[in-house]
Amino acid sequence: MDKHDRSFLKNIRLSNPWHLVAVGFGSGLLPKAPGTFGSLAAMPICMGLLYLDWYYVLAVAVITFFVGWYASEVTEKDMGMHDNSSIVIDEFDGMFISILFFPPQWYLAILAFVLFRIFDVLKPFPISFFDRRIGGGLGVMLDDVIAGIFALICGHLLIQFFL
Repeated sequence: MDKHDRSFLKNIRLSNPWHLVAVGFGSGLLPKAPGTFGSLAAMPICMGLLYLDWYYVLAVAVITFFVGWYASEVTEKDMGMHDNSSIVIDEFDGMFISILFFPPQWYLAILAFVLFRIFDVLKPFPISFFDRRIGGGLGVMLDDVIAGIFALICGHLLIQFFL
């Protein structure tokens, strides 16, 4: 199945809070580049999180992971399709992970966005492995968690050596 098949969206009900969360509060319903728009929707939250202590950011990322896992599981079942591109709560979590331990500068959320999108789109190993092999809500979330970790590591290297 094509993960960009929009015919499955007929099964989405924004009145269902799990669907609403899974589609990133509507950001994943845009017809082009829903993952990018989901990541962009997470940007204002990331900009604010950068000014909090790291353990709050980690708590938000962990909570988002578990809520996203369940919301993705419910939404996939209701849609009748695994990992439809409209499910973007995983992008939110990947973005939250990608800013962990960053210095409190709002513009570093832009760096995290660029790096996260690169890893999420290109899916180098092991991201591609988890994307292909793990099903359900866990599979939806896990590849973006790993992409977020890759973005986090690269972001810290760039900050350390260039900023």
